[in-house]
Amino acid sequence: MRGMGNGNMQGMMKQMQKMQKKMAEAQEELGEKRLEGTAGGGMVKVVVSGDKQVLEVVMDPSVIDPEDVEMLQDLVVIATNDAMAKAEELTNSTMGQFTKGLNLPGMF
Repeated sequence: MRGMGNGNMQGMMKQMQKMQKKMAEAQEELGEKRLEGTAGGGMVKVVVSGDKQVLEVVMDPSVIDPEDVEMLQDLVVIATNDAMAKAEELTNSTMGQFTKGLNLPGMF
């Protein structure tokens, strides 16, 4: 009986190692994805990676008004939040496959 228990444990360990490798690969792939958030009808664009790093901020010159800096700041925040929400959704859908049925809130 003991031998069977060890065999099962070794099998589980191998499965866990495989899953960890797949998770690491998925996280690496996420980092390579680019997601775009926009505001002001596309006047401000923020690009983030799938691992939630801001990569690029692009502004149409017409939206840069020294008399209304607050509007530009708001547009940057809106575009950034839009991009980050898309990155979060991608992360949840990609990494969620590894946690199905485990009920681990906030894991990713």
